[in-house]
Amino acid sequence: MLLPPVDTNMNVVLSAQKRERPCQSTKKKKDPSEIKEKEMPKYPSCLFFQYNTQLGPPYHILVDTNFINFSIKAKLDIVQSMMDCLYAKCIPCITDCVMAEIEKLGMKYRVALRIAKDPRFERLPCTHKGTYADDCLVQRVTQHKCYILATVDRDLKRRIRKIPGVPIMYISNHRFNIERMPDDYGAPRF
Repeated sequence: MLLPPVDTNMNVVLSAQKRERPCQSTKKKKDPSEIKEKEMPKYPSCLFFQYNTQLGPPYHILVDTNFINFSIKAKLDIVQSMMDCLYAKCIPCITDCVMAEIEKLGMKYRVALRIAKDPRFERLPCTHKGTYADDCLVQRVTQHKCYILATVDRDLKRRIRKIPGVPIMYISNHRFNIERMPDDYGAPRF
């Protein structure tokens, strides 16, 4: 039997169905004594709180493009200044993405390219697609906690600070400084 669209019996039937269903919009009241469960990200076993046990001399330092450029402007020898900062042997490492970024900058940055091709620098091959150096450095530091990241880029520093156990080397007052480094590894204190 079909009902006409203005039939009042239909409204009565619909309102009765609404009353029979339990209201889904009411929330359960939470018990304050109930144990709260929280999903936490897994941290690698090399970390003891924020203390990274994989860091130790000789230090492997991932170098960013702008770190090389700013060290040239400040007239600092990269390897020697790193050793002065950390009081230990340092091996600067440069990824293929950073090298490609320096090559793209052209003739203006040919001194930076010559410094990057120095035999004291260790070359790290990249297996991913694209040549965006910041993503490459963040990915490598996240996978392997044995690196210190050398950069002057504020956005990259902000991204690295979210990763526990990764020290950041930067340039200030015509010298290299380091942050988030354990005290007993000889980091200079100000």
